[in-house]
Amino acid sequence: MIRQLYSLAMWLAQPLLKRKLKRRGAKEPGYLQAIDERFGRYSAPVPPHDGPTVWVHAVSLGETRAAAVLVAALRKLLPDMRLLLTHGTATGRAEGAKLLQPGDLQAWQPWDTVGAAQRFLSHFKPQIGVLMETEIWPNLVHTCHVRQMPLVLASARLSEKSLRQAQKLSWLARPAFTELNAVWPQTPQDAQRFNQLDAPVRAVFGNLKFDATPDARQIALGRQSRTRLGKPVVMVASSREGEELALLQILQALRAPFPAQPGPAVTDSVVDQVHWLIVPRHPQRFDAVAELITTQGFAVSRRSHWGVQGPELPAAAPGQPPTVWLGDSLGEMALYYGLADVALLGGSFEPLGGQNLIEAAACGCPVLMGPHTFNFADAAEQALAAGAALRVADLSEAVKVAGDLVADAHRLASARQGCDSFAQAHRGAAHGLARAIVHVMNASVAGLVKTG
Repeated sequence: MIRQLYSLAMWLAQPLLKRKLKRRGAKEPGYLQAIDERFGRYSAPVPPHDGPTVWVHAVSLGETRAAAVLVAALRKLLPDMRLLLTHGTATGRAEGAKLLQPGDLQAWQPWDTVGAAQRFLSHFKPQIGVLMETEIWPNLVHTCHVRQMPLVLASARLSEKSLRQAQKLSWLARPAFTELNAVWPQTPQDAQRFNQLDAPVRAVFGNLKFDATPDARQIALGRQSRTRLGKPVVMVASSREGEELALLQILQALRAPFPAQPGPAVTDSVVDQVHWLIVPRHPQRFDAVAELITTQGFAVSRRSHWGVQGPELPAAAPGQPPTVWLGDSLGEMALYYGLADVALLGGSFEPLGGQNLIEAAACGCPVLMGPHTFNFADAAEQALAAGAALRVADLSEAVKVAGDLVADAHRLASARQGCDSFAQAHRGAAHGLARAIVHVMNASVAGLVKTG
């Protein structure tokens, strides 16, 4: 009865989903692509293939980048496999297209109705499904279970907050977790939380994001620009709504006032001695953040307007407002981390749980974190222990500490060494996960659906 009520609610919500996609599509046209796929309806038949079809679901951009290293490891073990890649967001789908090889397939995640899930599985006929990190949909999981199609959760994470929410909805969440064939958490702490939901935890392999290799060319370009500019760069990485305004207001308050009479201005504040770079988390907010920068009394220089040499030094004319750089591009985080001396971790200064700090460390960029890192709690603590990150109470303290850090060459070099140690110490999850996935798939073929 519980599942039937949930299924009815999801079926009734389909018009709302269509309306939401149209609204988002006005700003991100990718959401208007192949909308029928969201409901398990496909226009083209799936061509025959001799090897297994491995379905990997990576809902958004971060999960898709983590999936890239897992897909590469799977291809080594299964050279004849066909990849079926699904997503929930336009940025995830655009990033996922880079992973496709001839014969591979890509589609939207089916909306969680029984009909859409059944049509999805009947159309693509995968031999195994791999859900990345946190994506659990009750009807999709149950449909796979009924069809004896193995479904696993890889590089899984579950925060204390998410556990409490799942326990409140245990009548729906617990059956979904128990019907999975295997769960491989990122950390022992995640494993303990999954165990409280009776999930089939098999082993802890770690976080796939540590196995991702940043684009070396982008890092080099960023560092070349930083050297040429001759002044330190502080970046706000993957900023969320509310954080940009708070930062700009802090910087505005710290600005050295220009004199009313002709003469030299005082330029010893962190605003004047540092280049500030904001990289918003969501691309649909690029224009809004650019407007916010100007309305707060700063000039803005957008990445989309830079030449091949990178950002230009702003004119130092008296009376001109300081320039804030805006990273308004996708797929260039390695360039931004290469450009920056220090990064302030977006999503951690508002109660949003923080963003991934592993990529920053892999690029050699130390991180300042706010108080809210519950989405990446274990990685945050490991980064603190390695010296790759520092914890601050709020954005005001982050601005002060960032200014102090970039002015101290010895301390900054030590933090960069901490980044390297942190990034190297936790590699190796991809190979172990790939072997475990292949084992579950082969066991399913042999009729041992519940082995992990």
